Amino acid sequence: MIGSNPLLRSRLFWVGLLYFAQGLPFGIFLDMLPVYFRQHGVDLRQIGVLGLLSLAWTFKVLWAPAVDAWRGHRRWMQAANLLMALSVAALAGLDPTQPALWLIVGVFALLSATNDIAIDAYTVERIPRAELGLANGVRIALYRVGMLAAGALLMLSDRVGWAGTWLATSAVLVAVSVMCRAAPAEAPRVGPAPRLRDAWALMREPRVAYAALALLLALLWLAGRQMQWWGTRGDLALLLPAGGLLLLAAIQAAPRVASDAVAPFASMLARPHMLAILAFALTFKLGDAAMGFMVKPFWVDAGFSASEIGLISVNAGLVLSVAGGVLGGLLTHRLGVFTALWSLGLLQAVSNLGYVYVAHLAQTGVVSPPVLYGASMLESFTGGLGTAAFLAFLMAMVDARQAASEYALLSSLFALSRALAGFASGFGVEAMGYRGYFLLTFFLCFPAFALLPAIRRALTVPPAVAGSAGAS
Repeated sequence: MIGSNPLLRSRLFWVGLLYFAQGLPFGIFLDMLPVYFRQHGVDLRQIGVLGLLSLAWTFKVLWAPAVDAWRGHRRWMQAANLLMALSVAALAGLDPTQPALWLIVGVFALLSATNDIAIDAYTVERIPRAELGLANGVRIALYRVGMLAAGALLMLSDRVGWAGTWLATSAVLVAVSVMCRAAPAEAPRVGPAPRLRDAWALMREPRVAYAALALLLALLWLAGRQMQWWGTRGDLALLLPAGGLLLLAAIQAAPRVASDAVAPFASMLARPHMLAILAFALTFKLGDAAMGFMVKPFWVDAGFSASEIGLISVNAGLVLSVAGGVLGGLLTHRLGVFTALWSLGLLQAVSNLGYVYVAHLAQTGVVSPPVLYGASMLESFTGGLGTAAFLAFLMAMVDARQAASEYALLSSLFALSRALAGFASGFGVEAMGYRGYFLLTFFLCFPAFALLPAIRRALTVPPAVAGSAGAS
């Protein structure tokens, strides 16, 4: 069938379909779940757990070698989407306040991140270097369409209820699973297979093992505190061992495992201004990240329906974010990366004040829909502007000789800030109210600005030159 149909033989056709399959689950997680939880009266601090669960996308690099080692990316995609469909279907029969539901959402996040790994790997193998530019445009566009589909499913909840919506979402994921399996077969592996025993040897090093266990205990403590699973004794039972493990990790000798995978990061960290670059990558989008998981609960608490949220905050917001990204790319090209960073970053920060004003109106009376719509659209558009400048900065900071590893590290820091800020956001709103918390997110935009002098100096030195200097 594929051989006789020109469309089905097109690489870009499959790139588009697969990145739709990547964008849809993230849209479900980011846009549908916060509305679902808040409409069912779930505490804002518990909704913030979504930020913690989104760490799956930050740490997916840890199990990416397994996806490469046990080859068959189409089967990974198919399995991940089928299991996500089962997870979503299970939501239809559960009370949103049950702890079991959070386990299902956590599994969904892990499956979605695994789906991302398989799709990215399949695409890299299938697309020739000469077509990467066009393929990247198709990838971004169809990823956004997948998120738009999640917005459409959110709007459906007003008509058929949440149980019907989750079953419809599950059916869509089943169709996506079939589509992924129907993609053209992968080429035979070229070169030796990844050796998982190398990674296992590294994990058995005392410093790495102790630090990993400490991280797991800390994440378990964070989740348990937010879900109120235990009291002070439970806190001590987790935090004291975590602290002890970190101390043990600190006094251990450096890992003895020689690994080519570690070399790019070592040379990167040796470059001038790298600590400032890493801190900037962590903080530039902090204000946006801190608002992320609380925007849609605010819409719910302000009395707006799922249809309005899906249409304006999700779908119109995504379109404006893409438009802002396109314009931001043009402005970055025209102004230069440094000027674009501070000017578009400032617009990005100021847009948060729109939600401060709307939250003030919510405290004093009824929120006017046009005012909230305007604040949402402004925040989405300026967020796209800032993202364009930020991505250009990340690309400018990596050495082309090891771009994949370095870009993965910098982009993971952005994902980490989104996850941790999202986790803390529920506590912030509970303590300060929406108006006070949204005002705080405005000020959280500015720690990155204090790093701009170092960033300006870093932008004047090509990464390859800086790396050579650091090595000498």
